[in-house]
Amino acid sequence: MISLVTGAVCSAVAACAKTSEPSTADKAEVRLPEPTVTYQSGEPGQRVEHGEVIVDVNRARQRLHAQHHPHAVLEVRRVPGKFERPDMKEIEDFALAKDKLVVINPGPGEYVHVMEGQRHGYKNLTIGITYTAPGGAPPMHTHKGEEAHVLTSHQKVRYALGDKVFDLQGPYIVNIPPMVPHSFQNLDDQVAELVVIFPTNVWEYDVLDYFPFANQEGGGAETPSPGE
Repeated sequence: MISLVTGAVCSAVAACAKTSEPSTADKAEVRLPEPTVTYQSGEPGQRVEHGEVIVDVNRARQRLHAQHHPHAVLEVRRVPGKFERPDMKEIEDFALAKDKLVVINPGPGEYVHVMEGQRHGYKNLTIGITYTAPGGAPPMHTHKGEEAHVLTSHQKVRYALGDKVFDLQGPYIVNIPPMVPHSFQNLDDQVAELVVIFPTNVWEYDVLDYFPFANQEGGGAETPSPGE
């Protein structure tokens, strides 16, 4: 009887709480505004694109890549801009808001708020907070050192790691070994914020000559279950 009365009242009152909130479909259309890259240009002689310094690949780096995978390396990317090391005396030197970090745009729908350790008093740590729109992804790339990805939400992300392509449902942590080609793509209908962690105080990565998700259909790969 209570449920019937409640239903009658809800249908009779236009201001019923159920109709005052957006539907699930409406929420799915909500998009946060994309960030803006910090640097549009660099120092004299530097090539800056998508907020990053683009560096040509030398033979030593080409040989390094050839030892680890069959793909060609196109370019090296770093964070531009001069900086002064903080004195580490004030609270502002230790506590950083995301909007105070350098922003880069590595690939379509993919922005990274970069906490490069050397700019913020760290000796062995660099962290990125990604903004990845639905379908967004960085290019396939490698790092000289290891990397960890941390997702605390229950979103779905597709990974390319070496020659494997697989889907993961958060929360999770992914271990990416040094020099292993990798990328990821947001399969969710909302912006994903992934945290990437490096045991170095320099932000740097090498872009490879192929994109692993070009022919992938959404949800086509196997999704590992927790504990597998």
